[in-house]
Amino acid sequence: MFRELINDNTLQDWSYALLAVIGSMLVLHTVRRVLLARLTAVAPTTDNGIDDFLVELLSVTRILLGAAIGLYVATRFLTLPEALTTVVNRLFVSLLLLQAGFWANRGFDLWLRRRFSVTEPGDPGARAMTRSLLTFIGRVVLWALVLLLILDNLGLDVTALIASLGIGGIAVALAVQNILGDLFASLSIAVDQPFVIGDFIIVDDLMGTVEHVGLKTTRVRSLSGEQIIFSNNDLLKSRIRNYKRMQERRIAFPIGVTYDTPADRLEVIPGLIRQAIEAQQEVRFDRAHFKGFGASSLDFEAVYYVLKADFLVYMDVQQGINLHLVRAFAERDIEFAFPTQTLHVDGRLQVEGGLQAAEPDRGKPEERRLSPASEALQSSAKAGTR
Repeated sequence: MFRELINDNTLQDWSYALLAVIGSMLVLHTVRRVLLARLTAVAPTTDNGIDDFLVELLSVTRILLGAAIGLYVATRFLTLPEALTTVVNRLFVSLLLLQAGFWANRGFDLWLRRRFSVTEPGDPGARAMTRSLLTFIGRVVLWALVLLLILDNLGLDVTALIASLGIGGIAVALAVQNILGDLFASLSIAVDQPFVIGDFIIVDDLMGTVEHVGLKTTRVRSLSGEQIIFSNNDLLKSRIRNYKRMQERRIAFPIGVTYDTPADRLEVIPGLIRQAIEAQQEVRFDRAHFKGFGASSLDFEAVYYVLKADFLVYMDVQQGINLHLVRAFAERDIEFAFPTQTLHVDGRLQVEGGLQAAEPDRGKPEERRLSPASEALQSSAKAGTR
């Protein structure tokens, strides 16, 4: 083959081929630099994304493209054996596919940057997390496709390879189905965004701030300081409460006063509660009512909204309401209820030997029955006091 290559081409043919390779690479490099410089200067002054896209493509254009074009042009000046011509053509196409892969990768990255730009509304943590996961998955798919196209161009049986990979993929998927479940769960988290980095979430009885969302696990920093690691798949199966996305906080709190509070004072209590709530900042009053009769108190219920989701703001507001009510109730001699219990005993007094006392007056609460031992102790106590 090499003897035919030398004998069938003159020195002039080789010179033209070498000049074609060098010239193609120099021309491509010069055009790339000039266009990149001009587009880089123009792109910031325009609103369209075409020039930005061209800048990205030119910046990722490799020397491979110049070598491929130069190699193809050089073969036009040479007489090559059929086998070598086939090899050169396949190498030329492979280099073009590789360069196309670089272009597609940069274009996809540019689209993700514009899609999840920091100037867009939304949480920056969610955008960063979604972009990183989609970038990883997109690159894996893209370069796998480029590799298959290159192998097919080189003459390998890609169909048999894909079939064998499919069978092996099924076996691997069955073996690592938990890992794949977590992987797809991470993609679901990135797209659906039930939470993002920085959110305070509660999962069952565990709570904390999201620190990291990975391909398999999500890491949460608890209030007590330790790191809690959740499997992504298990996490999406749980009920998640996201407090970071709370727009306003609804608060319902009860108040109880004693049963001996007069009716005229009971009537003013809802107004006092309303004044206490409206005296605070960042709140919206909803209602206050005499709710019902409790076991040891007359119960009132009040509802208001804190217009900020911050828990410290809520606690400051509730503290201010409580202090305001304490002062207002003290000025009007209204007493807060505390747990009390009145015991009414219904029974007969028993005496030793099985004799029963007279029937108690039915109009009054009856005395509690005493055992013989208790009655003896009570008689001894009365004798001692005399």
